[in-house]
Amino acid sequence: MTEVLRYTAFSADPAGGNPAGVVLDASGLDEAGMLRIAAGLGYSETAFLTPPPEGLGGAPGRAFTVRYFSPKAEVPFCGHATVATAVALAERTGPGELVFATPAGTVPVSVTAADEGLRAVLTSVEPYVEEVGQADLAEALAALDWPESDLDPGIPPRIAYAGARHLVLGAATRARLADLAYDFPRLEALMRRLDLTTVQLVHRTGPALFDVRDPFPVGGVVEDPATGAAAAAFGAYARELGLVPAEAVLTLRQGEDMGRPGVLTVELRAGDTRVRVGGSAVRIA
Repeated sequence: MTEVLRYTAFSADPAGGNPAGVVLDASGLDEAGMLRIAAGLGYSETAFLTPPPEGLGGAPGRAFTVRYFSPKAEVPFCGHATVATAVALAERTGPGELVFATPAGTVPVSVTAADEGLRAVLTSVEPYVEEVGQADLAEALAALDWPESDLDPGIPPRIAYAGARHLVLGAATRARLADLAYDFPRLEALMRRLDLTTVQLVHRTGPALFDVRDPFPVGGVVEDPATGAAAAAFGAYARELGLVPAEAVLTLRQGEDMGRPGVLTVELRAGDTRVRVGGSAVRIA
């Protein structure tokens, strides 16, 4: 029988952060079996580990192939399930360096012991940022029921990628961000057409502090409580658009409006275009 572990990521409290399923040995599962487990669990994503491909690198027993499934489909990369999986492995083999071969590319993860427990930091694949068409932006705002005047001009709409594609929209006020009631089928249709994983709604609370929310209809859930892949994409976006210095540490707060608060740390390093996203994870009893 396949053992399915349950962890929450980006929180040291099992009642906070984003829950993920973790299957440390999925070698006996096919794609349909993985999807069935993910759908039955009902979390935003479940991670499935199998042996690594040849040439991946990493120490013996610390390199793996990882696939991620939402309740509705496979996704190319999932940050919170990566953090959860890394902590689950570290609880068994100790902190240190891990290497994951994901559908989006190779993702190194470092796990360390902190005051709040084990903490994992992933390094994204190579990111990019692109323009979003005016018609697509108008459709997204219509699905969200946001007038254009509610957008923050200091956070221009873009599509950002660091393993998965996300539409970044800036909310001019915290109240606008808190009021989320959208047309699920309409937003899902747009996201499928643009190959988006989430829409990242962002309010800038301080120079390096952001409150974020992530509608996730393509995954079969209304909202993702803490989204590591979107945090990595946002880090690349914020750097490219000059919202933050080339070397910076950003704090993203997510899940508060859902009653599952979590904290994601985004690190940008000068001379390295990849983005590092870190946070705690803890097992759900």
